[in-house]
Amino acid sequence: MYTHNVLSGNSLGMLNYLNGTAGKLWEICVLPYSSSFALISHDIWAQSVKSQRRHRQKDPTLEMELDQGKMDQEPGRPTWNRQIEFTLAGIGCAVGLGNIWRFPYLCYRSGGGAFLVPYLLMLLVMGIPLLYMELILGQYMRRGPVHALAKACPLLKGVGLATVAISFIMCTYYNIIITWGLYYLFSSFQSPLPWQSCNNTWNTPNCTNHINPNTSSHSSTVVYFTALFPYVILLALLINNVQLPGAMEGIRFFIVPNWEKLLELEVWVNAAAQIFNSIGIGFGSLMAMSSYNNFNNNILKDTLAISITNSLTSILAGFVIFSAFGYMSHLQNIPVSELAVDGPGLVFVVYPQAFATMPVAPLWAILFFFMLLCLGLDSQFAMVEVMATSLMDGFGGPLMKFLRHKEMLVLAVCSTAFLLGIPHVMQVGIYVFQLMDHYTAIVSLMFLAFFEVLAICGLYGVRRLSANLKEMTGNRPNIFFRVCWMFVAPLLITIILVFTIIQFKPARYEDYVYPPWAQGIGWVIAMASIIWIPLGALHTLWVLPGSFTEVLYYYQSLSLYL
Repeated sequence: MYTHNVLSGNSLGMLNYLNGTAGKLWEICVLPYSSSFALISHDIWAQSVKSQRRHRQKDPTLEMELDQGKMDQEPGRPTWNRQIEFTLAGIGCAVGLGNIWRFPYLCYRSGGGAFLVPYLLMLLVMGIPLLYMELILGQYMRRGPVHALAKACPLLKGVGLATVAISFIMCTYYNIIITWGLYYLFSSFQSPLPWQSCNNTWNTPNCTNHINPNTSSHSSTVVYFTALFPYVILLALLINNVQLPGAMEGIRFFIVPNWEKLLELEVWVNAAAQIFNSIGIGFGSLMAMSSYNNFNNNILKDTLAISITNSLTSILAGFVIFSAFGYMSHLQNIPVSELAVDGPGLVFVVYPQAFATMPVAPLWAILFFFMLLCLGLDSQFAMVEVMATSLMDGFGGPLMKFLRHKEMLVLAVCSTAFLLGIPHVMQVGIYVFQLMDHYTAIVSLMFLAFFEVLAICGLYGVRRLSANLKEMTGNRPNIFFRVCWMFVAPLLITIILVFTIIQFKPARYEDYVYPPWAQGIGWVIAMASIIWIPLGALHTLWVLPGSFTEVLYYYQSLSLYL
C-alpha cells in the first residue's frame, strides 16, 4: 500500500520530536490520503499513530481517535426516524425568509437579471459542492460543527466556533423579521387593509391611492402545515401579478441581464453571499442536522434536493416580486430601476401592495404572512439547534446536571437572543438591523467560508473526504465534486475575499451611508464571529508541548509535506 523510505535527517528529527511529545503535534491537522505523502509524511504519521495506539490501550478513556479512521458510531446518539425527515428538515432550514426576502432584495440591488448569472454559476460550482462537503463531514464525524471541525483539523477548530457564533448573531436579528411578519399578520385581520389607503400617520408624502383592477379568481382550499403551502401562496400571487399592467416590464428586468453590471464585483460578492446565506453554508445548521443521519445514508440525494429546491424557490419568489415591481413602476410612471425600494423592508412594501390588487385581500395577506411566519420559524429553529447541539456536544454533562432538560438549554439560548435583539425594535432599529446584516451575512460569511474550505478541502484533504464518503456509501464522489473541492471553490472564494477587502463598500440604507463610528461597530460585530478562528489556532499551538517557537517551526516543517 505504501512504500517506506529512509527518513532524512530533518524528518528523523521531526519524528523524534513527535514521539517525544506523545505524538500530539501531528494533531494540528489531519494528514490527507495521497500517494505523494507515501514516503516521509506517512512514516511520521504512522509511527505517531502506533505510539498513540499503544498509549490508548493503556488509557481507554482517550476520547479522540487519533488515526482519524472510522469515527465512533455513538450508539446513544439519536438518529432520524426516517431519512425523508432529514431531507424535509434540510429543505425547511434552507428554504426560509432568505428566499422570499433577501434574494429579491439583493437581486434588485444588483441589477436584476445581471444577478442571476453569477447566482446560478455560484450555485453550480460552490453551493452544491460545499453543501455536499458539509453533509459528508457532519454525517461521518457524527458531531456538531465545533467538534466535527476540531477533529478534522484542530489547527482551524476555531472555524467550527465561528459557525456557531455567526448563527447565534443571526438569531438575534432574524427573529425581528419574524416579528415584522407577526405584526403584519395581525394587521391583516381588517378590511380594507391598512396599507390600501393614504389615511395613516405613517404614510410618506408621496403616497398615492389606487383603484384596484378587476381580476377574476376562484375559491381554493387552504392547507396549513404542509410542505406545499408556501408554493401555493407564491403561485397564487404570481398568477395575480402577471395580469397587472406593467408586470411584464418587471419580469423583463428580472430575467434580462444588464451585462455591464457583471463587471461590478459587488454583484458577484452578493451572489456568493446569497448562496451561502440561503443554503446555510458556513452556519453549521445542516452539518449539525446531518450528524444525526444513519452512517450509510446517501448524502448526494439530500444535497441535490436541498440546494435545487432552495434555488427554485428563490427564483419563483423573484418572479412574484418583480412582477409587482413592474406594476409599481406603471403606477408611478417611472422605470423599474428607479423605484424607491431598498433594504430589508422591501418585502414588507412590495408583497402587501400585490395583495391590495387581489379579491378578498385580507385573506391573501393573512395566508402570506402566516407563510412567512412558518418559513422564518423553520430557519430560526435550525440556527438555535446549532448552538444547542454544540453546547450539548461540549458541555452536555454539566449542563444537564444544572438545567435537567435540553428544552431549558434551548430556552436559555432563545432568551439571550431575544434580549440582544431589543435594539432592533427601537426607533433606530432598521439602521441597527441593516448594519448587523451587512457585516454578519456578507462580510463575516466570506471570511468564514474561506477558512472552512481551507480547513476541510485543504488541510483535512479532498482524498480523505472522498475516502470518508466511500466508507459510508461505498462510492467516491465523482470528478466534478473533487475538482470543485480541490480547485474551483477555493480559487473563487479566495478571489472574492481578496477583492471584497480591496474594494470594500461600507454599509448603507437607501441613500444613508453609515458614518465611520458606525462602520467601526459593524467591524466589531463581524469580528465577534471571525475572531474565533485565530483564537482557536493559537489555543491549539499553545497547548502543544515545547516552546511556541518550536511548535511553529515543526508545524512549518510538517506543512512542507502536506
